Amino acid sequence: MNPNENNAQAGFYKLSWLQRIGFGSGDLAQNLIYQTICMYLLFFYTNVYGLDPGVAATMFLIVRLVDVAWDPLVGAYVDKHNPRLGKYRSYLVLGGIPLTGLAILCFWNGFSGSIIYAYVTYVGMSMLYTLVNVPYGALNSSLTRDTDEITILTSVRMFMANCGGLAVSAGVPLLIAILAKVDELPIETALFMGLGSLPSFIFMPLVPAIKKKVGKKNMFYIFLSIAIIGMAMLYVISKTMVMEENMTLIYVAQFIKSTGVIVATGYMWALIPEVISYGEYTTGKRISGIVNALTGIFFKAGMALGGVVPGFVLWLTDYVPQEETKSFPTDANAWFLTMLIYALVGLALLIFCFSQCKERVVMDDKATDEVKVSDLFVEFLRNRPLRVVAFFFITAFAMMSVGNAAGAYYMDNMQALPEVQQEGILWLVCVIPAILLGLAMWIISKYELEDDVVDDINRKIEERAAQENK
Repeated sequence: MNPNENNAQAGFYKLSWLQRIGFGSGDLAQNLIYQTICMYLLFFYTNVYGLDPGVAATMFLIVRLVDVAWDPLVGAYVDKHNPRLGKYRSYLVLGGIPLTGLAILCFWNGFSGSIIYAYVTYVGMSMLYTLVNVPYGALNSSLTRDTDEITILTSVRMFMANCGGLAVSAGVPLLIAILAKVDELPIETALFMGLGSLPSFIFMPLVPAIKKKVGKKNMFYIFLSIAIIGMAMLYVISKTMVMEENMTLIYVAQFIKSTGVIVATGYMWALIPEVISYGEYTTGKRISGIVNALTGIFFKAGMALGGVVPGFVLWLTDYVPQEETKSFPTDANAWFLTMLIYALVGLALLIFCFSQCKERVVMDDKATDEVKVSDLFVEFLRNRPLRVVAFFFITAFAMMSVGNAAGAYYMDNMQALPEVQQEGILWLVCVIPAILLGLAMWIISKYELEDDVVDDINRKIEERAAQENK
């Protein structure tokens, strides 16, 4: 038996490129579906569906409170059960199909202005997204223990996630305009929104080399600082210049901001398998579903801020939708058909991800039987690295969600609005995200699992398992 086979038996599997791309297609799929919801649902609700911004913001908050109760139930259920189609991957299909249907219905205007319909479809969609996202996150740590392989896997995953982000951010405005049959396509809006994902194609493939050169924490510090610089540039340009006459400068600032955000928030997903292994080392339980449910609560809490804060800021500044603009047509059928196309493509990709992934590093049946919902709270209290990652998630996702939700308003002829409304939108696009990034930098400084520590932990876990099996 060669050394590679020994490593594989010890859980340090090497994955093929088809397996890496197959896993990454799950993130691409979820971005096509859920990123469309995150970036454009608030704008759809206020400018097409007819909800007051304050009402929409309250609904976003309530939905996230539902998630706080729902996520740990899903995490415990996933860890306790072993469906025939796969412990984690089965939910890509079982949850993906109804998720697709409800995501499409969120953008249906048949009950225009009905708060009840909005609640039913949005709450249902969010719960089904959890049923897909929690086991998908756990699937990452079940493929291999190899930290180098996980770094590559995360880079591929984030690259494909940002392919989805680019398709959503740049593609949605263009597709809506095409389906609405407007005279002039919103090229400037698509370019600005697309720059939120474009740097991933340059920098995410370089993440393994950058991390090796400067170290894990320094990589976070560098790119979080770059993001803050980009946000400051965007604010100054928008306050002191006519936007339509200085779009090149705006694009440059957006690219700088997005470069920092993408690398820093993209690599954070590689931290989850590390804290799962740390928990397994200290307790003997590899509760991947529980840990992903916990991080899910925090990233959804961040996303709750991303939905709530923009809505309330718009409400406080007395935001009133403008008449039809070239950036985002308010043709309800165009919005619905756009979501239909994106959701169906996303479902096909979820099925492809299911076909290429196989769980190899999972709990034994005895440990599975012992999993309880209370494990989520116990693990949070005793797993210090997990707490650091959880708080980093809430700040990072709050930052991304606030900025993403506000981007549509920023490019929708913002300088035609009253000054107080312009200032509110700029705070959402630049100031609040920059404050959150500063907080995220302080949080990540407390993370203690360097790569050599993680490798040592994984080796000791496998040695302990080998001893127990003798």
